[in-house]
Amino acid sequence: VQLQASGGGLVQTGDSLRLSCVASGGAINSVYITGWFRQTPGKEREFVAAISKVDGFAKYADFAKGRFTISRDNAKKTTYLQIDSLKPEDTAVYYCAADVSPYLLTAMTASVYDYWGQGTQVTVSS
Repeated sequence: VQLQASGGGLVQTGDSLRLSCVASGGAINSVYITGWFRQTPGKEREFVAAISKVDGFAKYADFAKGRFTISRDNAKKTTYLQIDSLKPEDTAVYYCAADVSPYLLTAMTASVYDYWGQGTQVTVSS
């Protein structure tokens, strides 16, 4: 499975962005959970949100509740992360990841994911 993340950029505080993650490859039907993580230099990758392909149920990190919305279009094999009211502390490289297990309970843990995209940079100026 290949994941292609896009949609990042340089924005101002208060702006919105929608990140996209397009999945491709022969094993794509084995993917159940798609997640978004973010990482800043010198820090570990941080869970943002994840969504189940089966029922569309989503899980969010506490900091993401209210401003971040994850969604997916199964027909387009694309997962989205809408970020509203961007803050400078949202500046990071955002990665999408795919998990072949159906358990959203473990979706906050980076090590459970089987496939990772290359990341897209989000920079929020103050």
